[in-house]
Amino acid sequence: MSTPINDASKARITSLDPARAKKLVGAATALLVASVALSIVAALVDRQRFAFSYLTGFVWLATIGLGALFFVLIQHLTRAGWSVIPRRQLEWLTGLLPASAALFLPVAFFAHDLYHHWMGPEAHGDPLIQKKAAYLNPTFFFVRAAVFLAVWSGLSLWFWRTSRKQDESGDKELTLRMAARSAPAIILLGLTLTFAAFDWLMSLDPHWYSTIYGVQVFSGSAVSSLAALALLTLALERKGILEGITTVEHRHDIGKLLFGFTVFWAYIGFSQYLIIWYGNIPEETVYFRERWEGPWKVVSLVLVFGHFVVPFIALISRTAKRSRFVLGAAAALILAMHYVDIYWLVMPTLGERGAVPSWVDVCGLIGPLSAGLLVIARRAAGGPLYPVRDPRLAESLQFQNT
Repeated sequence: MSTPINDASKARITSLDPARAKKLVGAATALLVASVALSIVAALVDRQRFAFSYLTGFVWLATIGLGALFFVLIQHLTRAGWSVIPRRQLEWLTGLLPASAALFLPVAFFAHDLYHHWMGPEAHGDPLIQKKAAYLNPTFFFVRAAVFLAVWSGLSLWFWRTSRKQDESGDKELTLRMAARSAPAIILLGLTLTFAAFDWLMSLDPHWYSTIYGVQVFSGSAVSSLAALALLTLALERKGILEGITTVEHRHDIGKLLFGFTVFWAYIGFSQYLIIWYGNIPEETVYFRERWEGPWKVVSLVLVFGHFVVPFIALISRTAKRSRFVLGAAAALILAMHYVDIYWLVMPTLGERGAVPSWVDVCGLIGPLSAGLLVIARRAAGGPLYPVRDPRLAESLQFQNT
């Protein structure tokens, strides 16, 4: 336990107990080692299935980090006061982005298994893919991926290090500097996220396209990062670590954002469906047809009810948003449904076989998941649990919903 840094944080815990921090990092490291071994076994048993399962897990983790980065930038850009305390947990989640740069290596290794429609020999006999060859070619694909990952890692690390630097110096100028750089950073984030969605997900089927696809992936990123934030905040409260720091008012605002972006996710998904259904063009409707036939129909219904209907009803009231149990249950459900959402985007490339759960799918998820847990544990153990010398800390501590 560290000593208080200013009056606003007097007699409050500002960092994790060293023994607890060491235990968290050790457990996450052990899980990562075990997951790597299991992943190797799964890849040897069913290479193609593992490639798609790993891509699903990788995108699931990366999108949580992207959503967290978006909200960090938004809080700085709007100079929000209420979110100073929970912003630190969002900064932990942005650490998933530098980790994603390393986690992309297996995606690159399995690229020809994943994107065989335009990377494989069959592309030479397809006139449509030949017309897209200037964009869909392996060299340009990997160059773009390097740019995306470099931009995300650079933004994540700069805002994290600047925020931590302010913990030590208390320099108010750093707050203004982060606010000023948030505007161009959001533009970069929006562009790179959109093209990454096109490259890594939509190009799995290069014959189909949607101009709203990037927004669809963004909506999932936003809502999943808020769900992860809610779970982190509740976990710290349950352990008594943020006692007197976060309050029901912070939970209420996190719940409002979670509810709002749950509706936004449904709105974007329905908008894409409605336009394609109304246009009734065979080249476009095939996307939803293959997700509404056979066992995929069950996955689609699970997604509709689990990602929208149930969380919408659960979080619609003020009381529910302020309840630890309801907020935690809804956040856990949304985070799980975000995986199902990415699964629904990726796995139909395998046909009906992809709709049937497999142990290989679990192996494809636990690698990125364990790496993400290790990153979060290390960031949580490495410094204050909230921005202890942010000039708006007192405003956040005294925040009340009106």
